[in-house]
Order: sequence, then C-alpha cells, then structure tokens
Amino acid sequence: MRQSKKPPRHSVDISEEAGIRYLHFGSDWIQGAMRIARPWSLELGYTREMMAGLLLRQSAQWPRHALLIGLGAGSLAKFIYRYLPDCRITVVEINPQVEFVARQYFKLPDDPQRLDVITGCGADYMLAGGRQFDYILTDGFDAEASAGALDTLPFYQACRSRLSDDGLLGVNLLGRNKGFQGSVERICTAFDGRLAVFPSCDSGNTIAFATGGKPVAVSLEAMRERAVQLKKDSRLDLLPTISRLQLSYPLPEGMLRI
Repeated sequence: MRQSKKPPRHSVDISEEAGIRYLHFGSDWIQGAMRIARPWSLELGYTREMMAGLLLRQSAQWPRHALLIGLGAGSLAKFIYRYLPDCRITVVEINPQVEFVARQYFKLPDDPQRLDVITGCGADYMLAGGRQFDYILTDGFDAEASAGALDTLPFYQACRSRLSDDGLLGVNLLGRNKGFQGSVERICTAFDGRLAVFPSCDSGNTIAFATGGKPVAVSLEAMRERAVQLKKDSRLDLLPTISRLQLSYPLPEGMLRI
C-alpha cells in the first residue's frame, strides 16, 4: 500500500506456483500469498509472526477490534475473520484495485458487519483521529518496498493514540536494512521505549510490538501454552517464534515485559 494522496500507478499482478497464489505490485517482490487448498492459513512467515500479539495478551476476548493498515492478499484479515469470530476488522487500503483482487482471487470475505475495507491513505486515516482499536497491524509498502508516511514519528504517535488500554501495535519492519534502526527509534520515541523487537523470522522480516497502555508481562511458559492451543485451533504455529525469542531477547526471570 503506497502512502500518498493519489492511488499508486503500478500494476497489481497475480502468479501461481506449486499450489500457491502470489500477489505482486508491478515487480517480482511478493506482496501476499495464499495456499489455494488452505485459503484461511497464513502462508508467509512474517504474517504468522504478526499474529504473535496473541501470545502477549492472554484474554480469550482479545482483540475485539483490529485495524489493518495495508490489505495485500488479505491474509491477516482472513485469518482474524476465521479464527477470532468475536473480532471486528477494519482495513485501510489506498488502492481499490487491491481490494478487488483480494476478493476475486484471494477469497477475502464479503461481510461488512465484521470486515470493513476503507479505501484511503493509512497515514491520513490514523492522523485524523477517531475510534480506538485493540490490535493495530501495519504492513504497507509500495512497489519499491518503501513504507513512506507509515514509518514516521507522527504516524507512530497517532497509532499510540488510537490504541485501547490493552491495545498492541504490530509493525512489519521488513529486514534489518540500513533504515531499520531509524524505524525502531521512531517507534521507541512514540511509545516511550515500550516495545519489543522480535528476532527476524525465516523470510528476514522483523516484527516489532509496542504498547502505551496496560503493560505486557507474560512468561515463556504462558506463551508456549497459548501457542500450543493456537496451533490446535488454527494451525498457526508460533512455537518457533518463542524459541527464537528465548535465544535472542533478554527475558529476565523468563518474562517478556513491555
């Protein structure tokens, strides 16, 4: 999702290989994927990692309202829709063609009562203020892998203001490239240092989680128990995420605190 006042001019393309359908924005770079035999599953590793917030908040009723900045192939929206039936989902996507492709080729549900897709700039939507959300996930990039206005201090500050008291922000920071540290510093500033940068997943993407309200204080044991249940209920396997976290992140007394 390109963050600008006008919709992007790049093409929205589809390819298929070995039972997997891919979304591209005018290049070979993969913007989304769906295993045709399992359209509700999270095919790409980083999308699974972005759902790791489910390990950090242990309530069965969390989240009740989720906001996704960037639709792509609709993978996160479909997963939440299928496996978190009490959660209402809002998606902001600047390119109406992306929504059309997600519905026609990637099985995005047509259910306005639970899944509301808004055509517009994600940064503008956040900066305009309004309702709060329990889970905000930002995954918006253009064809050149630039997040643009979605990687600025005012945007992250707006995200904090739009989170509920037990809300979490999850940000796809792609890889640990030359702009990575600047992104982390902006999130850190907006959230007063209350963030955890997870170790890079197999795809090289790095996901950061931040909160400005109710603290996160969860043990490795509790995360594993939740991960086992999630795998049983939805096939989402976050046990490798916990293993990488344990090996790479300081966890005093076996607790993750944000």
